[in-house]
Amino acid sequence: MGPEPTASEVLAAIKAGNRRALAKALSMVEDRIHGYQELLKQAHLMSRGVDVIGITGPAGSGKSTLVSGLIGEYRKAGKTVGVVAVDPSSPFSGGAVLGDRLRMQAHFLDQGVFIRSLATRGSLGGLSAAAGDFVTLLDAAGYDVILVETVGAGQSEVDIMKLADTVIVVVVPGLGDEIQAIKAGLLEIGDVFVVNKADRDGADRTAAEIEMMLDMKSWSGWRPIVVRTVAVTEEGVPQLFEAVQRHGKYLVASGEYERRKVASRSAEIEAVLEEAVKTAILKPAVEDGFLRELASKVQSRELDPYEAVSCLMQRYGFPLIQCEKGKRVTPK
Repeated sequence: MGPEPTASEVLAAIKAGNRRALAKALSMVEDRIHGYQELLKQAHLMSRGVDVIGITGPAGSGKSTLVSGLIGEYRKAGKTVGVVAVDPSSPFSGGAVLGDRLRMQAHFLDQGVFIRSLATRGSLGGLSAAAGDFVTLLDAAGYDVILVETVGAGQSEVDIMKLADTVIVVVVPGLGDEIQAIKAGLLEIGDVFVVNKADRDGADRTAAEIEMMLDMKSWSGWRPIVVRTVAVTEEGVPQLFEAVQRHGKYLVASGEYERRKVASRSAEIEAVLEEAVKTAILKPAVEDGFLRELASKVQSRELDPYEAVSCLMQRYGFPLIQCEKGKRVTPK
């Protein structure tokens, strides 16, 4: 066996259209294999700031079928498409429960489309920590647009707005999604709302209620569009594609596009920092038993969690932060 290819060689192969090299690089990043950071560093230098479209909504709303329809629309427009489909993690292997072969099968033989599933691995917010890294690699590979489908929608699952330029929120009639949208704050993050399975009873009512909620807000710029679709027959999918295009043009014309990209970079820095700090602190703390020791002291009220964190930070590389060891009084 020869030497492992360098990051530069891997990225050159990816840029040349080597799909196997891209798949291997994505696995390397997802599993955090040694050398992945250098790969991402160089990929960032090659990135162009590609358009990222996020699709979120509750399980069973037909997100994957809509994504498949959108892929078709982009391909008709001559665009290449990268897809990141975030799936629940297996509690046994940590891998994606739903695999690539179960998704968007009509496009697997299309060399202008690359589809990859990604496990959440316990991440809150409906996105895996590696989702942004996948977007970076697909951007470096030269895809014209990247679609990111989240695992679901809930009160904490709004991280897609930190990654995507345009967020599509999918709801379906009959499941109380209009109420769920309010609870989850999805009204705040959606740029385009899709009432999918619009051939069902109650679709008009669901669309009208979303429009009513939107009318209750004052919009200084973009006012979200509501589109009805029947994804399985692709009814309404061209209208959805047009709505996404309209939003993209608005972003550029208003200057919002640059602001969102800067916000995405800020979120990316935060994610890298969080991962770096956890690696630098938690890993050795677990290995040498110090975390367990602190947890026992918190349980016995000798320390509180905030003091425990300051102790961790002082011991593992943050000496300027003083470890507070004040005597704790057990509440009566």
